[in-house]
Amino acid sequence: MSHPQVVRVYSTYQDPDYESPWQNVAPRGSTGSGVIIGPNRVLTGAHVVANATFVQVQKQSDPTKVTARVAAISHDSDLALLEIDDHAFARGIRPAVVGDLPRLRDAVQVVGYPIGGEEVSITEGVVSRIEVQRYEHSQRHLLAATVDAAINEGNSGGPVFARGKVVGIAFQAIVDAENVGEMVPAPILRRFLDGVKKGKDPRVPGLGITTQPLENPALRAHFGMQPQHSGVLVTAVQYGSSAWGRLQVGDVLMQVDGLRVADNGTVRYRGRFRCQFDAVVGDHHIGDRVAARILRAGKVHAVSLRMEPMAWLVPRTEFDRRPMWFLYGGLVFQRLTADFLRIWGEHWWDKAPKELLHLFYAANKKPERQEVVVLAQVLADAVNVGYEPFHNDVVEQVNGEAPVDMADFVRRMDRATGEVVLLLSSGAKVLLDADAARASMPRILSRYHVPGDRSPDLPQAGGAARRRTARAKRGK
Repeated sequence: MSHPQVVRVYSTYQDPDYESPWQNVAPRGSTGSGVIIGPNRVLTGAHVVANATFVQVQKQSDPTKVTARVAAISHDSDLALLEIDDHAFARGIRPAVVGDLPRLRDAVQVVGYPIGGEEVSITEGVVSRIEVQRYEHSQRHLLAATVDAAINEGNSGGPVFARGKVVGIAFQAIVDAENVGEMVPAPILRRFLDGVKKGKDPRVPGLGITTQPLENPALRAHFGMQPQHSGVLVTAVQYGSSAWGRLQVGDVLMQVDGLRVADNGTVRYRGRFRCQFDAVVGDHHIGDRVAARILRAGKVHAVSLRMEPMAWLVPRTEFDRRPMWFLYGGLVFQRLTADFLRIWGEHWWDKAPKELLHLFYAANKKPERQEVVVLAQVLADAVNVGYEPFHNDVVEQVNGEAPVDMADFVRRMDRATGEVVLLLSSGAKVLLDADAARASMPRILSRYHVPGDRSPDLPQAGGAARRRTARAKRGK
């Protein structure tokens, strides 16, 4: 039997329902692949077990499925480590060993359980490309390796072997290409497993900057670059990111983690591969220090960056977490996230409102604006008549002041008395009487079968608001 370490992974998962954020959609099931890398430990893809409520694994040619649990997960790098409950599960099986980054044209074997059969499948190919790619699961740009071997549904999470060692985990196929897929490469596997062993944050840090190439001679001269200089122009810095407070708009990033940044934004990674400088973050953990060199106002400076989680105004990954929502007078407010945008279906990037897509792609996180609050829908009631057309509109102000984030928005709404005026990005105004809005809540909750007025992760209403709600219930 070839590669006995390779197992099939069964996952029952339940995704949140972002159209009715107080509930989940119906449970569903999926299968993927994984590889035994230690006593009762299986390495697989994060997307294989995302939002999982029940996980099982099955060895080759063995009809028995055993229960597993997610011991660690990194949605950023699309990796998960499963712990098997049955200690006899891996008895007699030699765990697979994680190797190193393969070379171009190295022969590889993709092993897993693709759809169309019950037994393990092995496809062979070579490593054709190693560069920074966008991970579909997390929307992160990290190092990936392209192989010209088939990676089909069910192969996901399975190992890619070279010279008898695991050099990657299959995680996505390339659309419109035949027998071409991508794997999470060994350096990122090692970083994840080392972090699990040391109890580190499993998230992959991010520099948190937007850059522009500096290939134009006039632009180089404008920023004081000498012929021996190279780098990219910093055009935005995300609040709360690794670069916040250390880099500025107008800086030229010349070097990061000891690697010289070329004018097109690439570095010579590991002395072998020319790829985008984003590749370096995959080698580090949250809290690590990374050295950088910048050109600022014509002078070269050395800076030290403390690695922080990626900071976006509109979060890209919200797996294993319930939506954040708030209900007030029948108006349902949510935080703008990538998962919220996906309610527009498979091609949400074409179908979602253009303003929301602009915020997703181009807006930056700032101290004064750390989240985007959206009036997601209107649960029709006498108190909100006439406001039905304003769903999926961004809340710009509450009584003349801009909310910093969802929690700040909720606090402002809880404190409000008299008229509550919301200014929306479309220019529309929504005005509610605070007492009437609170008095409407019991009937709205009952009519639409909503369990409460907010998600548990939001600030709870103060005593005055609770007393007003209690009086409203007594008067019902």
